[in-house]
Amino acid sequence: MLNGKNILITGGTGSFGKQFVHTILKQYKPNKIIIYSRDELKQFEMAQKFNDECMRYFIGDVRDLHRLNKAMRGVDYVVHAAALKHVPIAEYNPMECIKTNIMGAQNDIDAAIEANVKRVIALSTDKAANPVNLYGATKLASDKLFVAANNLAGDRETRLSVVRYGNVIGSRGSVVPFFQKLIYDGAKELPITDEKMTRFLITLEDGVLFVLKNFQRMQGGEIFIPKIPSMKITELAHAIAPHLPHTIVGIRPGEKLHEIMCPSDDSHITLEFHDHYVIKPTIQFIGQYDFSKNRLGEIGKSVTQGFEYNSGNNTEWLSCEALLEKIAHTDSY
Repeated sequence: MLNGKNILITGGTGSFGKQFVHTILKQYKPNKIIIYSRDELKQFEMAQKFNDECMRYFIGDVRDLHRLNKAMRGVDYVVHAAALKHVPIAEYNPMECIKTNIMGAQNDIDAAIEANVKRVIALSTDKAANPVNLYGATKLASDKLFVAANNLAGDRETRLSVVRYGNVIGSRGSVVPFFQKLIYDGAKELPITDEKMTRFLITLEDGVLFVLKNFQRMQGGEIFIPKIPSMKITELAHAIAPHLPHTIVGIRPGEKLHEIMCPSDDSHITLEFHDHYVIKPTIQFIGQYDFSKNRLGEIGKSVTQGFEYNSGNNTEWLSCEALLEKIAHTDSY
C-alpha cells in the first residue's frame, strides 16, 4: 500500500510518529516519509535514530498554512497527529489550544485538499466523546472538521477520516510511564484518583497498525474506534508496583470516571465490525457511501439504540500479567 508513496506525519516527533515511522520502515519501502513538527531539538534527536534515505524533516507549525502547503506537495498519505494534549495546560491557555487543535486541523485539511493528497487520517481521543474539558472540546471540533471536509474535497481524490482511541501504553504523558517515573523517583505510594476508575489501554504498535488498516478501509468521513481492553486503575497500579500502597486523590477537573469512545447519543449512527466500531457522519455527503461495507469488504451492523462503548462496560479486560507483558514488549517513545 505504501511502497513508493510519500507520507507526511504532522506532529511526527511524538510517540505515535516514532512508532509509525518504525513500523513503516519495517513493512514498506516508501519514497518519502516527511516529519512535520515545530521542535528542532526533537527533530534532531529523531533523525539520529531514523536516518534512512527516505526520511525528510520539515520544521513547521500546523498553524502555518503556507508552510503546510509546501510540505504537502506530492504527498499521498497524511497522518495528522499534531495537537496540544495536556488537559490542565489547555484549560489555562485555551486560545493556544484552539489555534493548534482546531485552526491547525483546518489548515491540515486545506493543504491536503490543495495538494490532492489521497488519504488523510486524523488522530483523535476518547476525550472528544462527550467532552468535559477544553482539550476534548477542541478535538471534537477537529473531528467534525475532518469529517465535513469530504464535502469540501468535491471532485478531488482526497478522502479524510478519523481514528479515536484511549490511553496508549508507553506514550509520553499516559498513566503507565507516569507511574513508572514515580516509582523510579522513589515514591512511597501511588496516587489514585478514584478506586472505580477504568481506562482503555492500547499499545503504540497496535495503534499504528490500526491506522494503517484504516487507510485501506476508509471511504471518507468515518470515525474508527478499535475494540481494545479496559483495566481498573487500581489493578494497573498494583501490576506495576505491587509493593506500594495507594492514596486516593480525587478526580481532577476535566477527568471522567470511565472513558467513552462511542457515546450513546451516537448509537443511531454507530456500526459494529468484528474488531472495531465506526461512527458514521451526521451530515449527508455528495454521493453518500454505504458505510456498513468498507473498502476491504468487511461488514458492519448497527448497534442497539442507546449503546455506549466505555471503559467501564467493556467486555474485554486486561489482566495484570497481560499488562506487564505488553509493557515489556513496548518501546518507550
